[in-house]
Amino acid sequence: MNVFGVDIGGTGIKGAPVDLERGDLADVRCKVSTPHPATPEAVLDGVQQVVEHFDWSGPVGVTFPGVVVDGVTRTAANVDSNWIGKDARALISERLGMPVALLNDADAAGVAEMTFGAGRGRGGTVILLTLGTGIGSAVFVDGQLLPNTELGHLELHGHDAEKRASVKAREDDDLSWEHWAHRLTKYLAHVEMLFSPELFVIGGGVSRKAEKFLPLIEGISAEIVPAALQNNAGIVGAAMSAAKL
Repeated sequence: MNVFGVDIGGTGIKGAPVDLERGDLADVRCKVSTPHPATPEAVLDGVQQVVEHFDWSGPVGVTFPGVVVDGVTRTAANVDSNWIGKDARALISERLGMPVALLNDADAAGVAEMTFGAGRGRGGTVILLTLGTGIGSAVFVDGQLLPNTELGHLELHGHDAEKRASVKAREDDDLSWEHWAHRLTKYLAHVEMLFSPELFVIGGGVSRKAEKFLPLIEGISAEIVPAALQNNAGIVGAAMSAAKL
C-alpha cells in the first residue's frame, strides 16, 4: 500500500508516496526549498507544490520541526514563530483538501527507523537524533515513543545544543569534521548522562556521510549507528502516521 508523506524541514520541504510494505519511497521524492520567512502561508504553498507534483489524492502524513500536540504546533524553532499555537493539521488539510496526520519531524523519523531501519527489533532505550538545521530527537523505551522530546534544546555550555552541534552550526562556523565530532561528542555525552540509552541512531542528511564523523566520536558507552533510511526516514514515518487515518 502506498501512502503519501511530507517532511517539513528548516531548509527543505520534501515528499513522496511511500510503499509501507517495504518501508521505502515508491517514487523519487520531490523537494522544494523552505521559504524564508517560513510563515504558515508560505510553507503551505510548498507542501501543496510537493503533493501536487505527484497528482496525489488521499491521506497525507506531514512532519513539522517542532512540538505537535493534537495537530497544534506548540513551538517553531527553525520556522516562523507565527506557527506557534496554530491548528496546523487543520490548515494543511484545508489547503490540500485531504485528510492529514501531523507529527513532530524527529518522531516520524524515529518511528520509521524503529520499524524498518536501524532500531528494528531493538529494546531498551533508543534515541534517534536528526542532525540538520537543528537537532531533533525521538526517544523510545522498549519500542514505545515518548513524543515531542526536543533534546536539541538541552543547554550545552550556555547555548541550545543545536546551536553548537547541528549540521548548520558546523557549516556556519566552518568546522572540520574533527572539530564538529568533538562538539557532537560533548552533546552525546550529555544526553547519555541523562537517559543512558543502549543505542543512538544518527539521522538527517548527514547520515549519508557517517564515515566522516562517527569514527571520531569516542567515550560514549551506547552503540552509535547511522540511520538506515537516512534523510527519507521522516517521509516514511509521516506516511506511516497517515495510514492510520
